[in-house]
Amino acid sequence: MEKPLDGILVIDFSQYLSGPSASLRLADLGARVIKIEKPTGDSGRHLYCSNVVLNGESSMFHAINRNKQSYVADMKSGEDRKKVYKLIAQADVLMHNFRPGVANKLGIDFETVQTINPAVVYAELSGYGKEGVWKDKPGLDLLLQSVSGLTQLNGNEGGGPVPIGLAVVDILSGVHLAQGILACLYRKITTGKGGRVEVSMLESALEFQFESITCFFTDGGQPTKRPKSNSAHAYLGAPYGIYRTKNGYMALAMGAIPFLGELLGCLELTQYPEVGSWFTKRDEIKSILADHLSTKDTQEWLAVLEPADIWCAEIMDWKTLFDTEAFKILEMVQEVQMSDGYKYKTTRCPIRINGQFLTTEIGTPILGEHTEKINAEFA
Repeated sequence: MEKPLDGILVIDFSQYLSGPSASLRLADLGARVIKIEKPTGDSGRHLYCSNVVLNGESSMFHAINRNKQSYVADMKSGEDRKKVYKLIAQADVLMHNFRPGVANKLGIDFETVQTINPAVVYAELSGYGKEGVWKDKPGLDLLLQSVSGLTQLNGNEGGGPVPIGLAVVDILSGVHLAQGILACLYRKITTGKGGRVEVSMLESALEFQFESITCFFTDGGQPTKRPKSNSAHAYLGAPYGIYRTKNGYMALAMGAIPFLGELLGCLELTQYPEVGSWFTKRDEIKSILADHLSTKDTQEWLAVLEPADIWCAEIMDWKTLFDTEAFKILEMVQEVQMSDGYKYKTTRCPIRINGQFLTTEIGTPILGEHTEKINAEFA
């Protein structure tokens, strides 16, 4: 199918997860992404997020770098730098996620790139921004979750800080970078002017918490207080949370407590008619509800709650989910193949265009796989 970004050339210097997640989305949307790698390769090739190795390299690298081309260049070499400049001269987008100052040393800082290609969209992602006392700190997801307040929102009160079990700040900042790039690409195409997109992981992590931070300022800066049990949100009142049933777990979102009490046959809950009490007596209500829900199987409760339009769900692991008809109809898994014949399964882009999936059969590039071909093309 014809994709929205067909014909767009992206020169991507980014490594690890945040930047490459942004260029992956651009590639899924049709852009040609040339991944510039140092002679030893993107460090993400050997940064293992698990002990699963795919074709001799990190599973993380393969998950985030499919459908791209690999071009090896030593940017400290004048000859290699000249070749890369030829690519930049024809690029629509240049992106990187180096720490402040590194792009200058490599000769791809904004001012230099502007002299080569004034209309380029120049996108950069940092950990903490380019100014201030934190600018040189490592932009690692767990560290950003820790300093941004995210770890204070998860788990139960008294249980200590709990991080989200995914590289959520990496992915969020990559999403924001892709959004900024797309906005500037629109301007470039319509006016001929490029732009400079700057995203920091810290700002992305803070914006992710916009609802809770707004509450913090509105209630006078009171400390965040998580529920004592069955926590799923630090600010929402009962019944919002995760509950054990007789044979598993279920999630219960918003609902009027007295109505829930009648529906579930838990008369104690009918004693909380005031909406305010669902917040001020949150722990008390959740304790009653938790004891009651533990007496029957998940499916028995869902059979009562769902017809009454109460927002609830069974807690599933991946195997359980993948066996459901609801998952299968989404066709979220695609198989891609590397040039050496190695195949692996991964997720597809979640976006549909005109009812069609954005899929690809192209896997991860071997280090330097496309260097000679690209040099000949751009010579």
